[in-house]
Amino acid sequence: MEFLQGGRENKIARVANTVRRPAGAWTRSVHALLRHVRSVGFTAVPQPLGFDEAGNEIVTFLAGQVCNYPLSAAAASEEALISAAQLLRAYHEATRSFLTQNLESHTWLLPSQTPVEVICHGDFAPYNVVLNGRHAVGIIDFDTAHPGPRLWDIAYALYRWAPFTHPQNPDGLGDLTTQIGRARLFCDAYGFPAAQRPELVDAMILRLETLVSYMQAEAQKGNEAFIANLAHGHHLLYLADMAYLGEKRPLILAGLQS
Repeated sequence: MEFLQGGRENKIARVANTVRRPAGAWTRSVHALLRHVRSVGFTAVPQPLGFDEAGNEIVTFLAGQVCNYPLSAAAASEEALISAAQLLRAYHEATRSFLTQNLESHTWLLPSQTPVEVICHGDFAPYNVVLNGRHAVGIIDFDTAHPGPRLWDIAYALYRWAPFTHPQNPDGLGDLTTQIGRARLFCDAYGFPAAQRPELVDAMILRLETLVSYMQAEAQKGNEAFIANLAHGHHLLYLADMAYLGEKRPLILAGLQS
């Protein structure tokens, strides 16, 4: 058994070619989603294998490299950015036929958003995308999957991949011009329509507001992970990034359209 590095220390383990992860009330719905997208040909996600005797979910291990911040040269490359956007588009397309099922029978960690167009991944960031060199080849950690519009998922992906961080954020990469250029590349590679791009900055801000509110609510419930996040000031970084997005909104919108 090998514990994998990530947001939950010593709780996610690799056993041979499988991964054991803590399960939640939403896990069976996530497994149904993973089985569906694989059945329609999108195999860049883990295969669900059920649960172990301790109640942990079991999924197959996706070989490759996963990068947290600060991003490695490979994860920060335009090749990774473009292939990640194309991978997200392919995943979204594979989820559309899942929407024909009775969604009310499913449970998700995060609330559904309207209009429901796809099943959002909910956290499409470099640390949840598997790379082979500089090419994105897989998506992991679907705990935050939930029905919603493409815009909702793409907005958070742009925030994470550009990334749209204020200058003092240690997770940043380049100046505003670099961020805008990377965001435009992502939108182009995904095929996100220019007509909808004026909504992206407001969607990013709303997405971060929702994230901070969720962190605070979970901390109040006694969730130790989120209590630690707040103690370390993670929410303050998000609040500063929200202010940065609001301040630079006209420049970002103009750059995404050009």
